[in-house]
Amino acid sequence: MSDAKKSQDYNASNITVLKGLEAVRKRPAMYIGGTDEIGLHHLIWEIVDNAIDEALAGYADTVSVGLNKDGSVTIKDNGRGIPVDIHPTEKISALEIAATVLHAGGKFDKNTYKVSSGLHGVGLSVVNALSEWCEITVYKNGKEYYQKYKIGIPQARVKEIGTTKLKGTKVTFKPDSDIFKITDFNYKTVITKLRQHAYLNGGIKFELNDDRENGNKYYAFLFEGGLRSYIKYLNRFEKPIHSNIFYTKRNQDNIDVEVALQYTDDIQASEYSFANNVFNVDGGTHLSGLRTAITKTINGYLSEYGTEKEKDIKLSGDDVREGLTAAISVRLPDPQFEGQTKGKLNNSEVTQVVRKIVEEDLKTYLTENPKDSNAILQRIVLAYKARSAAKAAREAVIRKGALEGGGLPGKLADCATKDPAQSELFIVEGDSAGGSAKQGRDRNTQAIFPYFGKPINSEKYRIDKVLSNPSMGDLVRALGAGIGETFDIGRLRYHKIVLMSDADVDGEHIRTLMLTLFFRHMRKIIENGHVYISQPPLYKVTFSANDSIWVKDDEELQTILKERKVKKAPGQQRFKGLGEMNPEQLWETTMNPKTRVLKKVVIEDAEEANRMFDVLMGEEVFPRKKFIEAYSNEAELDI
Repeated sequence: MSDAKKSQDYNASNITVLKGLEAVRKRPAMYIGGTDEIGLHHLIWEIVDNAIDEALAGYADTVSVGLNKDGSVTIKDNGRGIPVDIHPTEKISALEIAATVLHAGGKFDKNTYKVSSGLHGVGLSVVNALSEWCEITVYKNGKEYYQKYKIGIPQARVKEIGTTKLKGTKVTFKPDSDIFKITDFNYKTVITKLRQHAYLNGGIKFELNDDRENGNKYYAFLFEGGLRSYIKYLNRFEKPIHSNIFYTKRNQDNIDVEVALQYTDDIQASEYSFANNVFNVDGGTHLSGLRTAITKTINGYLSEYGTEKEKDIKLSGDDVREGLTAAISVRLPDPQFEGQTKGKLNNSEVTQVVRKIVEEDLKTYLTENPKDSNAILQRIVLAYKARSAAKAAREAVIRKGALEGGGLPGKLADCATKDPAQSELFIVEGDSAGGSAKQGRDRNTQAIFPYFGKPINSEKYRIDKVLSNPSMGDLVRALGAGIGETFDIGRLRYHKIVLMSDADVDGEHIRTLMLTLFFRHMRKIIENGHVYISQPPLYKVTFSANDSIWVKDDEELQTILKERKVKKAPGQQRFKGLGEMNPEQLWETTMNPKTRVLKKVVIEDAEEANRMFDVLMGEEVFPRKKFIEAYSNEAELDI
């Protein structure tokens, strides 16, 4: 048999069997979504979710998270404690099973947890598998039990180590640096999530201790107002147009539904959906039910109580959601999510339950609060008229592209390849920089879109005003995916979009305005990881004819001069703008994939990102002033 034939054989020896928790370490993204910062923090959420489940079952009232000096994290509750007795069939402690066996836990037994965020019994075992070490202490029946693990492997059997008056479970783990790209937990990310949990679970106390370097911080959250309090918190920097927040909390068909909503004068909508305390970033059947109920109820109320002209208006879902801040939380016995990270709820029965409850209670709210309902109707009718203008503006952009043939703007210097995965679009500020970029680029894979002037702030103005700038319409056509309601990520022509602007105040401002446009009207571009920021050097430092270094900023310059033991280099060129570089320099420093540095734009937390865009780019001056006062000492100045 030839060697080629042998290499094609496929038999039992080709089958790899991953034992225990090896599968988790081999493919961690399957269980926590990735090994980046988001995946790292998902480890905390898995254990916190377990503690919340214990609290929802009525056995705990406090959930604590501690960020420790050694890089580990401790999560504890005062519930019943994980069982430690010997399992009847596995013949080892139930604690060891829960921590080392996938698809093992109390979530499969409906008598143990009637409502749970966990589905597959993999949370604790996955955290254990992806940790350098993990220690679990159980306080139960007046006794203290302990077991330690290294990369998921028990170092000894569960043992009783003393007596105690405490009850509950304490899990301490240190993420494995061989698995995660970053192992430092972000204080802001953790505290934001715990605050969110406190709003969702009225009456349960959530604590955070940060004992790391520069830490020693303590926060505690306990809210009784539920989602009504959450909406008030979310809108603290907005201008609500009605004072009474709509709120309902009911149970139907064994499904708990809690909804709160309020309209503001913002042109954006903010919707937050949760199922069994898990934030569903992609929504799901509960959010669909809520949207349908709001649209139907508002249309019915307008038809009955609106003016003669208003009664003929047929409002769309986008009309009734403009300026809406809404939160929905459902709890059900058997939730079905997409993926282990539970980004979307799929239970079809939830849609009708949510629709019925919200339609009934929102109609009652509008009838009993005429002042609020009148303000809401005026707000929505205004949105309807503005959306009609925005639709006309979008259609004008499309028509212009069709008339010009092929839909691509003339100012775009496109790349040869038509494969989006291989295509890069550089959005370049200025005429001279655009010219250098066009000459210096790799024409096969790199397209250049030169931009002149500043785009309109998408946070303050509707899309029709934004598209009134011809360059904005050209950019939308260059990207090829549409904008707003017509946006389709599947039609995006470039999978790497690079914002390339000068390293001065104007350049920073333009970049921020571009990011605001993407975040508000093409968010999937950012969420799917297609947006990058170029990092052009600020200096070219020359020590001799054959010794030149590109330096990114003043701090790096001082470090290099110190290393060379000189106060100043013989040749030191500062580039204030990209246009000062010739094509070869721009390629070498900023565009060459082998030497360039790009920063990927990510949304770590949609709620926090949404709030910051409101604060920094919105019309309200006071929140922006407070932010500047609080963080001005952390700002980097271009001098």
